Amino acid sequence: MADSHSSSPATSSLPPLVAGAYRKRIGLISVVACFGGLLFGYDTGVINGALRPMTEELGLTPFTEGVVTSSLVFAAAFGALIGGRVSDGIGRRSTILILAILFFVGTLFVVFTPGVGILVVGRVMLGLAVGGASTVVPVFLAELAPYEIRGSITGRNEVAIVIGQLSAFVINAIIGNVFGHVDGVWRIMFAICAIPAVCLFFGMLRMPESPRWLVEKGRHEEALAVLKTVRPEDRAIAELGEVEQVAEEEQEEKKVGLGAILTNKWLFRILLVGIGVSMMQQLTGINSIMYYGQVVLIESGFEANAALIANIAPGVVAVLGGFIALYMMDRVDRRKTFTIGLTLTTTCHLLIGVASMLLPVGNPARPFVLLLLVVAFVMSMQTFLNVAVWVWLAEIFPLHMRGVGIGVSVFFGWMTNATLALYFPSLIDGIGITGVFFLFAGVGVLALLFVITQVPETRGVSLETLEEDVSTGAIYAVKKRKARRFLR
Repeated sequence: MADSHSSSPATSSLPPLVAGAYRKRIGLISVVACFGGLLFGYDTGVINGALRPMTEELGLTPFTEGVVTSSLVFAAAFGALIGGRVSDGIGRRSTILILAILFFVGTLFVVFTPGVGILVVGRVMLGLAVGGASTVVPVFLAELAPYEIRGSITGRNEVAIVIGQLSAFVINAIIGNVFGHVDGVWRIMFAICAIPAVCLFFGMLRMPESPRWLVEKGRHEEALAVLKTVRPEDRAIAELGEVEQVAEEEQEEKKVGLGAILTNKWLFRILLVGIGVSMMQQLTGINSIMYYGQVVLIESGFEANAALIANIAPGVVAVLGGFIALYMMDRVDRRKTFTIGLTLTTTCHLLIGVASMLLPVGNPARPFVLLLLVVAFVMSMQTFLNVAVWVWLAEIFPLHMRGVGIGVSVFFGWMTNATLALYFPSLIDGIGITGVFFLFAGVGVLALLFVITQVPETRGVSLETLEEDVSTGAIYAVKKRKARRFLR
C-alpha cells in the first residue's frame, strides 16, 4: 500500500535496514519495556474478578465499588499527564524505572490494606504508575525503533496490555473457583502483579536511554552509541544527523513544549486531534467491558461463577486481535484501520442493543448470544483500534512536545475512561444493557466522522519527517488527498 510520504527526501536518504544483530537488541528492549504494558493490563483487569469478594470482605456499597474501581483510572489520567513531562525532563528510561517502583509499592498497599481508605491510596498509586506507563513506554519504543518497523515495535506494548488483562482474567477465574472460600482471596489476585513490577525494574537497569531524548539534551555521543546497538552503523550515523538537524532547528526557533504549541496553530490543532483520538478510543466502551465484564455477563443471564469463566473469552480474543494488529501495523494505514475498527465496533454495539431487546431475560439463548457479540466487539476493537491508537499517539507529536502532547492526549482519554468506570454500573442499572450499547453506537458514528475528517496519516514516515509536516501543516494536505482517494 503506497504512502504519499514514502518517497520524501528525509525518509529515502536513510540507508536501508539490513539483517543484523540489532534486530534482536530491539526485540529484547521491547520485551523488557512491555512489562510496563503487562502491569497496565493486569492492574486494570484484576478488579474485574476481585471486586465481588472485595466487596463482601470490606463491606463496599455500590458507590464505594465505583470509587475503588475508578480511583485507579482517575489517577492514571494524572499519571499520564505527569509522566510525559517527567520523561521529557529526566529521560524515558529513568521514568520507567520510577514507575516500576510505584507499581510495586502500590501493590503492597492494596494487598495489605486494612480498609477502604488505604485500598484507595494503593489504587491511586497504581493508577499513577499505569498512566505514566501508558505514555512513556510507547514513546520510548517509538523513539528507538526504525520507522520501517515502528508500528509493530510500538504496538507490542498494547499487546502486552491485553496479555496482562487476559492474565488477570485467567488468574481470577482459577483463584476464584479454587480458593473462593478463603478469606481475602482477592488479595492474592492483586499480589501477583508484584512479579512483573520486579522484572520491569531490573530489566530496565540494563536497557539504553532513548537516543532522540539524548540528542535533545545535547548528549550526542551517547545517542550515537545507542543507535549503533539498534541500527546498522551507516544507518545509525545518518539517522543521528537527521535528529541533530531537527533539534538544532528547534533550538534556533526556541520551540519548546507548551509554549510552542500555543503559538503554532498547527501544533495546537494536532494536540486537539490527539485528544480526540484518545477520547474516541475510550468512548467505544472497551474498558467498561474490561472492568465490568463479569457484571455485564451476569446481567446477560450467566451465574456469577460461570460469568467469571466466560469473561476469559473477551480476554483471549483481545490477545489474538492484538497479534493480528501487529501484523497490520506496518502494512495498513492508521486511518484505514481506525475507520474499519469504528465501523465494526459501532455495528457490534447496535447488535448487542437489538439482541438484548429481542431476547428477554430468562431466554436461554440470551447470555450466549450477548457473550458472542461482546467477544466480536472486543476482537474488532483490539484488531483495528487499540494498537493503532497507541502507535499513532506515540509517533504524531514533534520531539520537543512529544511528552507533553501524548501526556495531555492520554490524560483526556483516561478521564473519559474514569468517568465511564465511575458511572457504568449506574448506567446499566438505569437504562440496562440495551440503552447503554445504543448510546455507545451513537458516539461511534460521531467518532467515525471525526477520524475521516480530522486524523492525518503517520505510517511509513520517519519521526523527523512527520515533525516537519505536522509543524507546517503539510500533513493535513496529505490527509485530504488520502481522504479523497479513500472515498473514491
